Amino acid sequence: MAVKEKYEESKLFRIRHSTAHVMAQAVLEKFPGAKYAIGPAIDEGFYYDFDLPRSLTPEDLTEIEERMRQIIRGKFPFVRKEVSAGEARKLFKDQPYKLELIDGLEAGGFDENGEPLFEKPVISTFTHDQFTDLCRGPHVQNTGEIDSSAIKLMSVAGAYWRGDEKRPMLQRIYGTAWYNKEEMEQYLWKLEEAKRRDHRKIGRDLDLFSVVEEIGAGLILWHPKGAMVRKITEDFWMNEHEKSGYQFVYTPHIGKASLWETSGHLGFFKENMFSPLDIEGQSYYLKPMNCPFHIYIYKSQLRSYRDLPIRYAEKGTVYRYERSGVLHGLLRVRGFTQDDAHHFCREDQMPQEIDFVLDFSLKMLRAFGFSDLKAYLSTKPAKSGGDPARWEAAEAALEASLKRYNVEYEVDEGGGAFYGPKIDLKVHDAIGREWQLSTIQFDFNEPEFFDMTYIGEDGQPHRPYMVHRALLGSLERFFGVLIEHYAGAFPVWRAPIQAVVIPIADRHLEYAQKVGDSLKAAGLRVSVDERSERMNAKIRDAQNQKVPYMLVVGDKEIENNQVALRLRGGENPGPIALAAFIDKARQDIEEKI
Repeated sequence: MAVKEKYEESKLFRIRHSTAHVMAQAVLEKFPGAKYAIGPAIDEGFYYDFDLPRSLTPEDLTEIEERMRQIIRGKFPFVRKEVSAGEARKLFKDQPYKLELIDGLEAGGFDENGEPLFEKPVISTFTHDQFTDLCRGPHVQNTGEIDSSAIKLMSVAGAYWRGDEKRPMLQRIYGTAWYNKEEMEQYLWKLEEAKRRDHRKIGRDLDLFSVVEEIGAGLILWHPKGAMVRKITEDFWMNEHEKSGYQFVYTPHIGKASLWETSGHLGFFKENMFSPLDIEGQSYYLKPMNCPFHIYIYKSQLRSYRDLPIRYAEKGTVYRYERSGVLHGLLRVRGFTQDDAHHFCREDQMPQEIDFVLDFSLKMLRAFGFSDLKAYLSTKPAKSGGDPARWEAAEAALEASLKRYNVEYEVDEGGGAFYGPKIDLKVHDAIGREWQLSTIQFDFNEPEFFDMTYIGEDGQPHRPYMVHRALLGSLERFFGVLIEHYAGAFPVWRAPIQAVVIPIADRHLEYAQKVGDSLKAAGLRVSVDERSERMNAKIRDAQNQKVPYMLVVGDKEIENNQVALRLRGGENPGPIALAAFIDKARQDIEEKI
């Protein structure tokens, strides 16, 4: 069973779907004659779209929410009824959006939430109290099963009908609903904490990166401090890959259209690719992925069974056309550097190779501070290609590896790509949010498309297994996740500035500079605050910039060759010998604190 389907069968999904109906009733009572469109349950809540005579205000949401609680207390049953298309049109004769949905249902095209259908459905309605909606369900038995203390209307946003900017703009009310008040309060706390950790705000405050309209949406400018964090990440990434037997490759940013036709990207991924470039009468595309280039490096010479496995790794910048409405800081961009690797192996090497890549991915993620991980094993979908025996063997290898490494996992039945099964590794950040980072993906298509072979022990050509692996996903997105995980207070080993030396007065500046030079010679990233500001102001500024160590120096420190240590969390350990501080900092860096 797919993960989405499990949620849709849960009671929480039914509570949220039912609460959306309760909200629609309250809105229509407040605005008689209003038109209503769709109102599904979504992750962490629900929404409903309305065509209203005026814009909603915060006061409106308060009134609607109070009316919802009254309806909930009425314990009105949700009554399902199957109707013909003609009966449905009579019921919703004054509701143009419902009538359009009914037309789609009758034709077997779209359901009442606007989702595509592959067979003609039964048309049904659900009624509670005086409100009837076109709906397939599911719902709770009655409104009393909704905890009135565990609902909240969150916001209003504009939404084009059916997502088409040429259609009417509706008002979408977002809400949330939970099993109980405690769960909702925990969710609301998490939302507030997420706002505090928003990587876009922290990125501005700490001068890490920017997106400039004149350059283009979804294209990132890395500022010096952000670039330093990226360099530290890349250096560690490169060193660990080299130690683990990967070979580094570099590939172009564009490729001929025929390359992407062979790979299948123009057939299955074209809507996410930028328009072609015309170069001497031939079409070229900015690369959305690196895999075809790695395949041609593999194919550049005849391969023997003795050569395998081969592991190519690249930090390759790729480009994907994301609609402006989904761009989001570093987390959703149009140009990003993907930390790709492709493994080519024999069939008998497959279990060991999956173990290798899973073990390596887990070690790397944990080194970056993510110890709470969960895996999702996505299996063969209904529409797929490749030898069924290969699918079965690949799925078994992936699952067996997860079990050997005691990784908590959930099977996402039918959730694999059409070209192979995969493992998605997701991490939980400091406030419990789940982030997709690593993917281990089998591919049965591209070895066929590109006629990849190796010469086996029998002297005959054989088809290699191909595994795609993205570990961090993309450096941009990973940086955004790191910012939010640490709220900008990076561990010492990854902090762009590890220490600030703060002279109390101008006469202490010479000693401060000597301290700075000593720290630099020891390999620390350090700055000396030479501004003519008060000491407390300099300390406050360093804390706001999330610098791990503040080293205050004055007469006593000069006399004793010490520094007065303060930490960004407000702790004040006090005087420490300069040499002892350097030892402490080196140890913190070594232990990745």
